[in-house]
Amino acid sequence: MLTVKGIAVDSLTKQPVSYVTVALEDPGTKAPIKSNLTKDDGSFQLKANAGKPYTLALVFVGYSTKEIIIPATGTDVNLGNILLRPSTKQLKDVAIIAARPLMKQEVDRISYDVAADPESKSLTALDMMRKVPLLTVDASDNIQLKGSGNYKILVNGKESALLAKNPSDVLRSMPATNIVKIEVITTPPAKYDAEGLAGIINIITIKNADQGYNIGINTRYNSIWGPGLNINTTVKEGKFGFSGYAGFGRQNKTSNPFTNTQTFFADQSVLSQSGTTAYTGNYKYGDGEFSYEIDSLNLLTASVDFQSGANDQQSLGLTKTKDANYNITQQYLQNSFNNSNNKGVDAAINYQLGFKKSKDQLLTLSYRYNYSPNDQNNQSLFSDTIKYTQPNYRQYNNSGNREQTIQVDYAQPFKKFSLEAGGKAIFRNNFSNFSLDTLVTNSNEYQPNQQQTNDFNYHQNVYSLYNSYQLKLDKWTGKAGLRLEETTINADFSSVGSNLNTSYNNFIPSVSIQRQLKNSSINFGFTERIQRPDISQLNPFIDQSNPQFINTGNPNLKPELNHVFELNYSRFSTGSINIGLSYSFSNNSIQNVSSLKQQKINDTIETVTYTTYENLGNNQTLGLNVNTNYPLTKQLSLSINGLLNRVWLKGYYNGGQYSNSGFVGNMFSNISYKFPTGYRIGTNTGFFSGNVNLQGKSSYFIFNQFVFSKELLKKAASVSLVFNNPYSKYWSGNSTTRTNDYYQVTNYSQTYRSFAIRLSYKFGKLNSDIKKNQHGIENDDTKGSTKNNGNQ
Repeated sequence: MLTVKGIAVDSLTKQPVSYVTVALEDPGTKAPIKSNLTKDDGSFQLKANAGKPYTLALVFVGYSTKEIIIPATGTDVNLGNILLRPSTKQLKDVAIIAARPLMKQEVDRISYDVAADPESKSLTALDMMRKVPLLTVDASDNIQLKGSGNYKILVNGKESALLAKNPSDVLRSMPATNIVKIEVITTPPAKYDAEGLAGIINIITIKNADQGYNIGINTRYNSIWGPGLNINTTVKEGKFGFSGYAGFGRQNKTSNPFTNTQTFFADQSVLSQSGTTAYTGNYKYGDGEFSYEIDSLNLLTASVDFQSGANDQQSLGLTKTKDANYNITQQYLQNSFNNSNNKGVDAAINYQLGFKKSKDQLLTLSYRYNYSPNDQNNQSLFSDTIKYTQPNYRQYNNSGNREQTIQVDYAQPFKKFSLEAGGKAIFRNNFSNFSLDTLVTNSNEYQPNQQQTNDFNYHQNVYSLYNSYQLKLDKWTGKAGLRLEETTINADFSSVGSNLNTSYNNFIPSVSIQRQLKNSSINFGFTERIQRPDISQLNPFIDQSNPQFINTGNPNLKPELNHVFELNYSRFSTGSINIGLSYSFSNNSIQNVSSLKQQKINDTIETVTYTTYENLGNNQTLGLNVNTNYPLTKQLSLSINGLLNRVWLKGYYNGGQYSNSGFVGNMFSNISYKFPTGYRIGTNTGFFSGNVNLQGKSSYFIFNQFVFSKELLKKAASVSLVFNNPYSKYWSGNSTTRTNDYYQVTNYSQTYRSFAIRLSYKFGKLNSDIKKNQHGIENDDTKGSTKNNGNQ
């Protein structure tokens, strides 16, 4: 056994330097063999197998990297004082913890290194989201950024069909080993589209390659979410490179109970619903990226990804309405069947031209096509009726999005200064063709209901120009930019002969400043963000799957403008800590609101609860986030990720003034222990306070997970056992809504306890990166309202 000792010393002050990352590396592959941090007195000691040469690397922010060759002498080496020279070059970012930091704070974003997390071999991509600073995954697997669902999620810097519809479904089935890192862009620079109120989540997937190939196989079985398989591969042959992955999964059928109670203030009558809802589904996905190096200055890349999924839902529920004297005034038993099929295809091609003067001077031309259709069918059958005249019915809705994008980007570096500029055009067509057929009792046949049949086409074109500047000094980094966007809208309801034509312009500034200290940094950011409503919020399709609770979109929605301020402090030594403050406000926020509305059913006037989207009033959020990673010992580590927001909401709707406020917070912690034999155990615990909206709030949620894993075949394979929430079969929660007319309480339960086994195997040997264009199309400009159910 070889022992290497030494003391890290500042070459100018001659004082020892603590917490320097020291690593013994293979001199050929540069792969780390052993690594550690220097102690308070600058000393270190590393042990490795004798009889082969090594490279000793010393890395620390503010100092030039020091490399020393350790020959294959077979004897212990004492290097004495090792002089580290202060660096005169500005580092690109502040690295937190060791040579493979879990977290990095850059001038405009925070990134989490998934590949450096030992649990990435055991958990899914959705599991890893819980560990990323500023991100939350709630009880229904909804991903939130700073407590908000108003963000954009990208894959490798571009919008992807994989995550356009149901990101949680894909991330739940995707192993974390497919991902290199997850970036949270809190102050998006001007090159990004102005949408995504809270920011942007960018998932960077694996693309390592040299001549040859690499294949990884990951499989799992979950007692709730069923079986799943994922295969990823990378191939490099000459100037051609390919990197991609594909997978599928199937959800086992689960049945969950629910109750809903609505008390009306006017007559003190009560509407109650109780029943069960069963879910099942399946999904497939794939992604491929191609690269062809024409020569050293010309690069051609292309990408294509797809996803498809089918979900079946059956709900059986009894609805009763009682007057103030508890007499039944109406009753019906509803048996509903819902089937939805969604697909997504995304293809892009990019040409990148380099210049001999500088490798970072680039001109990129890009084209992208996206098509995302969704078919939804509902059928409801009624029985045991008392004074209820709604006939059996079927609903159909064929909706989706077609989109084409053209973009040009130019980047020009200088000595301490760099600029980026470009232009973009998005041609977007959202569509929805919906109809309702009712059962005619006399003929026992379904006939179209023309009053609830419509064709909706929504054409939106976005034209934009941007430029962005970055200045790097010894201790300061600054980035500023301006984006100009013009949006034109043409919408028509062909079956009723109405249309909408409008346009608007937006100037979007962004400013990010980073001040680097010896082993920490302070970051400030300001930007404005636009949230354009997407098809799910614009679509006037009237969802009557629950006849007493109608849901529909609003084609007259206007974009929401949000003003965002960020202040972050990052520090690292033996462990790391990141503390951030944020404040944002909007004066025309898009809110989901409900009211009572009269509806004619078979010549009878029924009062139903009508839920839609509106631009309402003021939305303010003041937030505090804390993230820390700390190695308690060489084998035992602790990490905590927490967020606390204070929310204020105000709005005027349906003749009444509404306001609500409260604290929204979450905390996620991880404790893991690695045994020398390759076994690892860990526990993950999370608390989520629930959400606050304009007319109500939802209850808290607690998450718990135990992970056991073992590396096999010289770390080429691993097996993991995962236990989710073993203490209870169901997670039970509730949400409340209060309007000027009624008070509503919804109680729901969700199958929660689950067990999963995961196997992974990787073979092949590839080291360098597939060359890819540094700029491309990133359509991050629409607001989604995706909701997914369940946990891993």
